[in-house]
Amino acid sequence: MAVDIDESQFQAAVIDRSREVPVVVDFWAPWCGPCRQLTPALERAAEARAGKVELVKVNTDENQNISRAFQIQGIPAVKAFKDGREAAQFVGAVPPAQVERFFDALVPSEAEQLVAAGDEQSLRRALALDPTRRDAKVKLAQLLFDRGERDEALELIDGLDGDFTAEALAARIRLEKEPGYDAAFKLLDEGNREQALDALIAAIPTADGLKDDIRRAVVGILSTYDQGDPTARNYRMKLSSALY
Repeated sequence: MAVDIDESQFQAAVIDRSREVPVVVDFWAPWCGPCRQLTPALERAAEARAGKVELVKVNTDENQNISRAFQIQGIPAVKAFKDGREAAQFVGAVPPAQVERFFDALVPSEAEQLVAAGDEQSLRRALALDPTRRDAKVKLAQLLFDRGERDEALELIDGLDGDFTAEALAARIRLEKEPGYDAAFKLLDEGNREQALDALIAAIPTADGLKDDIRRAVVGILSTYDQGDPTARNYRMKLSSALY
């Protein structure tokens, strides 16, 4: 059940509490028919996520100052707070399915929590729950690569276009199967990024059929630099010159 709070409790029950767990506020009034329709759906959603999100109610008739502060112009109005600030909102008696999606956006799914854990067992479980999770595939591929299981790592990330980390790792695995590229990646592993970049870019003119993978590997290395880094900018120009 939702807890009714007043203006004097709002700071502690909503703003402060939201730094520990998301708090959903149901702005309502006793005369509001749509409010009575919406509240049960909010309570069911909160109860299904007990311990992960909290639900409180604010009677707008009795707490007009807080209602004005948050610009409540129509009810029911629902606002979610995370980390001490408003994070999401909607107005009106929306369908239960939309309420569920609203709460889902606030509370990490099991797969998201598993990806955040980051160990192999958790990542594999996350992919079992959601085989499309790119973040789980990339993290697991990196773990497998680090312990030498390159073929399985490549299988996970091959074709994940648009992810610089995934593209770079897949390109590296493929390039390491070709003669002459081990030295560049050894330099990279030793922390010599610029020397590794020089070696890879220098190989482009004679790298028939491998230029695109070299480009992916170089772009992946460059993505590890801070945004606007002059060294990275210089190497992007060198890469462009070598390719075109």
